[in-house]
Amino acid sequence: MMDSITLQQPVSKVRLRIAVGVLFFMAGLCFSSWASRIATVQQNLGLTDAALGAVLFSLPVGLMLSLPFSGWVITKIGSKKLLLAAILVYGVCLISLGRAQNTFQLIICLVCFGFSSNAVNISVNTQAVAAERLYEKPIMASFHGLWSLAGFTGAGIGTIMIANKVDPFHHFIIILVILAAGVIAASRYLNNDSGILKTGSETKVSIRQKLRLMVPLLTLGSIAFCSMICEGAMFDWSVIYFKKVVDAPIALQGAGFTAFMLTMAGGRFIADWFAHRFGLKRTLQVSGTLTATGLLISLIFPYFYTAMAGFLLVGAGVSSVVPMVYSAAGRSKTMSAGVALAAVSTIGFIGFLVGPPVIGFIAGLATLRASFAFIAVMGISVVVLSTRAKLDQD
Repeated sequence: MMDSITLQQPVSKVRLRIAVGVLFFMAGLCFSSWASRIATVQQNLGLTDAALGAVLFSLPVGLMLSLPFSGWVITKIGSKKLLLAAILVYGVCLISLGRAQNTFQLIICLVCFGFSSNAVNISVNTQAVAAERLYEKPIMASFHGLWSLAGFTGAGIGTIMIANKVDPFHHFIIILVILAAGVIAASRYLNNDSGILKTGSETKVSIRQKLRLMVPLLTLGSIAFCSMICEGAMFDWSVIYFKKVVDAPIALQGAGFTAFMLTMAGGRFIADWFAHRFGLKRTLQVSGTLTATGLLISLIFPYFYTAMAGFLLVGAGVSSVVPMVYSAAGRSKTMSAGVALAAVSTIGFIGFLVGPPVIGFIAGLATLRASFAFIAVMGISVVVLSTRAKLDQD
């Protein structure tokens, strides 16, 4: 069995951690900038909730198309080269979303956006695994905390742009400039794993053995999938929920999303400590419970302050699931960190991207409150899956 990741020597663990953190922040800023303007794009193109849900399915389509590409190319050129290329393409795709003039153009742009986002997600998490091994303690959640802080920042910038009537196209150009500056600053300090990212055991194994080795990764991926359905739905539908269900004033319609992002970011900065003390399984059980409880509170009591309290709990609940699952996948002893992360993160990210359009379809068939009940079920599923799985065994 060969090491799944070989670190470039010499490498400064502090500079690597900062560089990886910067690119996590840039990736989060890019996605949250799009999320902050979804309502604007919906209004500009005259899309109903159901139509928006259908259009948003383009994102997971792009992700699925990216899966074989990202898993293969990361073993050929390494996560550093893939990350630097993919994140710049990610920013260009963001601009194209702001330029879309009709539904067809928006769909094509969303496919490209989803394709590049998956490549960024896999490569930046592979870099994070390399940094975590240098520190020899859990730090993965702190990287995802920076992604969440970027989401909070992106939402704030989006609010300012909307208040000043800046169209999405020019808004996204500003984000691309910030993104490019971050990439330039961080690029020289990343782990250069080109040509040294291993594929795991060199011995040939049967298809049956490969499937057996994939079982733990499928469990991790399923947990991430359920949690990220909740996370993705909150990104795309929290503002609309406060507008249509809570009936919040215009100035406060983004308050729920802000509350969610606040506790999501804060939770990720304590998740490493919590998991180290109480274990992965207990962390995931608590996370799923908080998510389901928060959603049920906002569903049963759809008033401003109770919904705010519910969204705060949801943010705390989803905060630690993904980084803990990714960290566990990166420690896989049966395949390379890049390939393991490609499998688990893709399954999870499908939930992140499928969640919003599913919510739209349920809202179109029934009500938006009914769709939030579905998200609560996903939170309960995290508890059930983590309870039944043997997650604390390395």
